[in-house]
Amino acid sequence: MSIRKEWGEMAPAERISYTNAVLCLQRLPPHLPTAEYPGVRSRFDDFVATHINYTLHVHYSGLFLPWHRQFLWLWEKAVREECGYTGHLPYWDWPLWADDLAKSPLFDGSETSLSGDGEYNPGEQSISGSGITIPRGSGGGCARSGPFKDMQTHLGPFSRSLASLTEIPAPGFDYNPRCLNRSLNDWVASHYSNTTIVSQLMAAPDINEFQMVMDHWPARPEGVLGVHGAGHFSLGATLQDLFASPQDPAFMLHHAMIDRVWAKWQDADDNRRNALNGTNVITNPPWASLVTLDTVMEWGVLDRPRPIHEVMSPRINEYCYKYT
Repeated sequence: MSIRKEWGEMAPAERISYTNAVLCLQRLPPHLPTAEYPGVRSRFDDFVATHINYTLHVHYSGLFLPWHRQFLWLWEKAVREECGYTGHLPYWDWPLWADDLAKSPLFDGSETSLSGDGEYNPGEQSISGSGITIPRGSGGGCARSGPFKDMQTHLGPFSRSLASLTEIPAPGFDYNPRCLNRSLNDWVASHYSNTTIVSQLMAAPDINEFQMVMDHWPARPEGVLGVHGAGHFSLGATLQDLFASPQDPAFMLHHAMIDRVWAKWQDADDNRRNALNGTNVITNPPWASLVTLDTVMEWGVLDRPRPIHEVMSPRINEYCYKYT
């Protein structure tokens, strides 16, 4: 059984090995055709484009947890088989660093980090919506140090609005090169990624409540950010992009933590093992189909279609992993 470790538990050489493998994927040619997907310039971008392609089905829906579990496993498989990484997917344990992201081993900007804050951008604004105002972070510009300081992102950005989305909005798969944007936001992390929130997740009596703490959808009038959104809004514009967020290398570690708490929640009660709730369409509209264990999910060029029951445990089928 493979062990997925928290980033700070890994030796410095292990962390560098992982970030080198991510950089390797950014150098490898894509499997998707650039003629159809102009913004896809690397194997790394194959994952970004796949996420964009299925965003309107696998967020704020019953597919969110199972689809991303397999997405992470496909990523881990790629860095290992295509780039020689010998470790396993790390995770970002949110509460450990919620009060000071810049001092964490993930975002301190050192060579053993995932790169740190961005250059200060005076034009960065606070974000308001759904009864909550998120103050701006401490950066707002290009990541200024660490292994991804010279990284280019190629796809997006997309609007934050989810109103009446029935197809992938502009800019679609257009090529739009720019830097990795970072803006560390301790306010978001300390309010919505803390020990209390994780405890609420683990104490959820059913999958409906678990998903509510995870995503808080539909949004509550008092303005509460789910822990999933909190991770995305903790690091800046690149990770905040619902469609193209895998362009920030922290995406996979954030979602590994989501998978970790889901796996531990499942293991705490046999009745939770196969618990599902929601539909196969974003925001669960009343006309969408309810998900079941036989609902088939897709990952395009990354994998074959799979029914949900194949991914409901880290110890079944092709999986054999656990978290520390």
